[in-house]
Amino acid sequence: LQNDHKALMKQVEEALHQLHAREKEKHARDEAEARAEAVSQSLPPAFAKVNAVTPESPASTSGLQVDDEIVEFGSVNVHNFKNLQNIATVVQHSEGRPLSVTVIRNGKKVHLGLTPKRWAGKGLLG
Repeated sequence: LQNDHKALMKQVEEALHQLHAREKEKHARDEAEARAEAVSQSLPPAFAKVNAVTPESPASTSGLQVDDEIVEFGSVNVHNFKNLQNIATVVQHSEGRPLSVTVIRNGKKVHLGLTPKRWAGKGLLG
């Protein structure tokens, strides 16, 4: 009788360990999902996407990359952006002065300093 009782208690103990291990994994997964969702929701909406960056241009030297999603370009943001002419105006008025540019790259917010200036290529940014 004692042996049967010990064997049963051992099975109960193992089952409890498995149950708690599964619950702990589930809780960790739920927390990770909640954190990932919170991060994705906290990113501001982008109003433009970079489709080309010319090598050796001011945009390239500032660190701007293809597929960066622009959230803020100087004074232009999602709330006052109407068309690309808004950005062109800011660039023309900021020639030689640094602009603060915020982009979303690989799901993370990145701040860049971009100075529009004349260079060997076309335009002030490239």
